[in-house]
Amino acid sequence: MNKEKRSQVIGCLIEGNSINATCRMTGVAKMTVLRLLKDVGIACAEFHDAMVRNLKDARIQCDEVWSFCYAKDRNLPVELRDNPEFGSVWTWIAICSDSKLLASFHVGQRTLGDADVFMRDLRSRLKGHSQITTDGLSAYTSAIINNFPRRSVDYSILIKNYGPSGNSRSPETRYSPGKLLGNREAKYPRRYRRDRDLD
Repeated sequence: MNKEKRSQVIGCLIEGNSINATCRMTGVAKMTVLRLLKDVGIACAEFHDAMVRNLKDARIQCDEVWSFCYAKDRNLPVELRDNPEFGSVWTWIAICSDSKLLASFHVGQRTLGDADVFMRDLRSRLKGHSQITTDGLSAYTSAIINNFPRRSVDYSILIKNYGPSGNSRSPETRYSPGKLLGNREAKYPRRYRRDRDLD
């Protein structure tokens, strides 16, 4: 496959087309598209790992994105339910609030172990005194305490409250995102207070 055809395939995928639609649009075989997608993914991960380093005094927002592989948990065949490669998949992301740069990511489950791996990678990419904001998932607090030295980071928990976006029976609003009703900022854990150390 020549360079122009590879660019066409990647362009289709970036635009959000499915793999099957990309095959129909470009005339490229499905296995060839999958092989190219894997190669591009590896190259992007290596580039990110090498280049996204020494982020100085960054303001980082962390979150998890849910997806699934093969089928949702409730639809998995019995023989696949204990296999971590099938069912729910969580992508942990850390984004710089100012530049919108993806500082770190990790694909796994929504567990303390995965939170620890994620925060360890994020710590290796930061330089100076940074600020991290997360949602209320308790695994974040433990992972930050385990991986960041004392007073090296300001940590905040932001909890958002959502309500219905409108009439749930109306086709226009049934699948709309919830309406933000308000938010509150939880207290900083004692080890990461902004002011003087009180221990």
